[in-house]
Amino acid sequence: MKQFDKWNDLKKKIDSKTKKIVTPKEREVYWASIGENIGNEQNGKGDIFSRPVLIVKRFSKSMFFGVPLSTQIKQGSFFYNFRFLDNFSNALIVQGRLYDTKRLENRIGMINKEDFVNIKQKLKDLLDV
Repeated sequence: MKQFDKWNDLKKKIDSKTKKIVTPKEREVYWASIGENIGNEQNGKGDIFSRPVLIVKRFSKSMFFGVPLSTQIKQGSFFYNFRFLDNFSNALIVQGRLYDTKRLENRIGMINKEDFVNIKQKLKDLLDV
C-alpha cells in the first residue's frame, strides 16, 4: 500500500530545512529522499523514502539532474550496470529527473569517470538529443 500521507508529511519537513544545504558535485552519489511516487516512477525506501542518486548535472546551488541507482541488475537501454564501492549497481537512466538539494542526505561516494561518461551517453541516446 502506498504511503502518500506519510511521504507528504516528510516532504513538508524536507522543504522547510534550514540547515546548510549540500552542494553536490557531478559524479557524486548521495542518499536522497526521492519520495513515494505514482505508477512506475521510482520510489524511495525506508522511513525517509530514500535511494542512492547519482548527480549527473548541477544547475545551481539548489538544483541538479540526478539518476536513481538500484542494486537490482536489469538489461536494456533504460539501464546502465556498473561496479560501485565493490558492489554491482544499476543506473535507472529512464528515471532521471530534476531534484532539489534539500532532498540530499549523506554522500556515499563518487563513481569513476568512465562509467559517468557512459551513463551520460546512455541518457543522451535515450532522450535522442
